[in-house]
Amino acid sequence: MALILVTGASAGLGLANVAALTDAGHDVALHARNRDRVVDQSVREVLYGDLAQLDETVNLARQANELGRFDAVIHNAGVLNGPDVFAVNVVAPYVLTALMTPPARAIFLSSSMHRSGSTDLRARSRSYSDSKLYVTALAMTLAVRRPASMAHAVDPGWVPTRMGGSAAPDSLEEGHQTQEWLATADESEISPRSGAYWYHRKPRQPHPAAHDPRFQQGLLRLLEEHTGIGFPA
Repeated sequence: MALILVTGASAGLGLANVAALTDAGHDVALHARNRDRVVDQSVREVLYGDLAQLDETVNLARQANELGRFDAVIHNAGVLNGPDVFAVNVVAPYVLTALMTPPARAIFLSSSMHRSGSTDLRARSRSYSDSKLYVTALAMTLAVRRPASMAHAVDPGWVPTRMGGSAAPDSLEEGHQTQEWLATADESEISPRSGAYWYHRKPRQPHPAAHDPRFQQGLLRLLEEHTGIGFPA
């Protein structure tokens, strides 16, 4: 039985993760922006925080640490457009990664759209595609910097959630199964063990920048400067 945190889990893929992992007997902490967003009141652990706000994200890390060391964190929360794309999709996973007691496994939600993301880290505006390139690179960076743990990025596909829309062509069920597998499967079943980009339990090649040490270092510098929070050695 594993202790698992799922961010952005009040609906969509995150809520599907929570339901499946709970049914499998795991202890799951559901994160939601606020109490009004939690429909399922049966979940034992619910953590709150608006990931668009740095102080609330820092507080979420504190709440999580009070529960102990997680076996896995699924960084599921995300927004498609608007002023909070960079904060929710990139800054929040970085802050949680920097401040939480390191989990045994970290899974970051990416997208096939990351391949069209810009590598200009100093751009004045950042698109959804840019944010997914950044968070994919963050996962690959973590795999290098914390080799004793496991870190992966997952493309769940274009699925019919509130974000994806009802016309999305991919399977909602398949869209959440890879994250659950990476969070709970025996290490011997996962190859490569860490630092991979997955689509439906199969590794795929991400944007070349995701594995580029110079891009990774530049991304960490950007996030450290933006948040004032350094990434632990």
